[in-house]
Amino acid sequence: MSTYRIHGATGEWEVVIGLEVHAQVTSNAKLFSGAATAFGAEPNSQVSLVDAAMPGMLPVPNRECIRQAVRTGMAIEAQINAWSRFDRKNYFYADLPQGYQISQLYHPLVGEGSLTIEADEKAGIPHDKVIGIERIHVEQDAGKLMHDQHPTMSYVDLNRSGVALMEIVSRPDMRSPAEAGAYVRKLRAILRYVGSCDGNMEEGSMRADVNVSVRKAGDEFGTRTETKNVNSVRFVMQTIEHEARRQVEVIEGGGTIVQETRLFDPGTGTTRSMRSKEDAHDYRYFPDPDLLPLELDAAFLDECRASLPELPDAKRRRYVEELGLSAYNAAVLTAEVETARWFEALLLEVASAQGKTPADVAKQAANWLISEFFGALNKAGHELADSPVTYAQAAELLALVGQGTISASAGKQVLEAMFATGDGAAAIVEREGLKQESDSGAIEAAVDKILADNTDKVAQYKAGKEALFGFFVGQTMKAMQGKGNPQVVNEVLKAKLA
Repeated sequence: MSTYRIHGATGEWEVVIGLEVHAQVTSNAKLFSGAATAFGAEPNSQVSLVDAAMPGMLPVPNRECIRQAVRTGMAIEAQINAWSRFDRKNYFYADLPQGYQISQLYHPLVGEGSLTIEADEKAGIPHDKVIGIERIHVEQDAGKLMHDQHPTMSYVDLNRSGVALMEIVSRPDMRSPAEAGAYVRKLRAILRYVGSCDGNMEEGSMRADVNVSVRKAGDEFGTRTETKNVNSVRFVMQTIEHEARRQVEVIEGGGTIVQETRLFDPGTGTTRSMRSKEDAHDYRYFPDPDLLPLELDAAFLDECRASLPELPDAKRRRYVEELGLSAYNAAVLTAEVETARWFEALLLEVASAQGKTPADVAKQAANWLISEFFGALNKAGHELADSPVTYAQAAELLALVGQGTISASAGKQVLEAMFATGDGAAAIVEREGLKQESDSGAIEAAVDKILADNTDKVAQYKAGKEALFGFFVGQTMKAMQGKGNPQVVNEVLKAKLA
């Protein structure tokens, strides 16, 4: 069984990891105001009087933001608290106009839940593992300071000020960078399936605070550090790797780990100290006097639950049990919601074109999508979302191969042409003359000539040298310029040589 350890001068050390993931809620308006939330807008163009903390402005909770957080909690089978409350977290910073952040320390909207990361021997995860989730609370984001716009001045962009965030706090259950990476990927997949966050880490709509400590196996937890705002799965894993090794070196060098907040530098793959770590009492939390507690009725909770889609784990099981896919293919096709949607749309089109059920064509469609189509996408530099070939066009190509109109090798040629030209499969087949010859008369004529030209090999075959059958197939296909239907060619040859 593979176990991740840091090897130090005094022996092996275990790393203990907890993650606080901040996920921007999918909503057209902010948590407490009607200002827009579009990414990439001009600085300070999406700021209401509430976001700018003008005197006398009162926050009003956005129902959709609360609904999305509740649906997220339900997706991880967490406790949903019908009664929750907002608190003020007081601190001064230039991008926080109010001088406090509205959050939920004492009574969060969502309580304990969990998610399961799947075994991956290659990555060092020997078995499925349940990662506990302590809570999900809703809070408002701060603005953004820009220090690179002027040599002597800093600017403030308040477009993000007041944007709704879900802070998803895990338990310290992860023990390796691979487990943390798998957790973030799985959580992001769930958020995208639910539709509560787009999961785009590059744009900052999902980011992680990485808590790391080290200990000798079996000891109490060590002092942890928190590395803020890490914005990719790869960087989360690099942060853990570097921070764990740094802590081991400090401890073995006679030093002590200070509870502090750190920053990750993607350029060097290292962390650096930012400030000493504050505790809750440093922020002087108290209930926000401008907001009543949130009280959720049964009808609202029922609507949230009914709106949930089929989630990745359930979809993966269905693909294996009902469609007969391999566990690997099912995992690949359900890892991202867009992939699953594309596959299911393709499946319906292929089944309809061939007059079969989705289960009849599922293996063919899955194998082709993963091996051929994803390879062509990658070669062309496209993501599935911007594929120049639609699932309807892909289904047309698969139908041509499935019906024997073209060979599998010709199918690859057609797919390449579809990416290059945007034309449909049938049009390319007609234009390029790629249609397979399935007429048994034409194939028989070609076979007769091959056998007549190779009487010595026919005699050897009949004497027991059965490996020569492949020779006859190859010669026949060559004579027919690769257009003979392999199945018919095989049938005719077997009959003639019998």
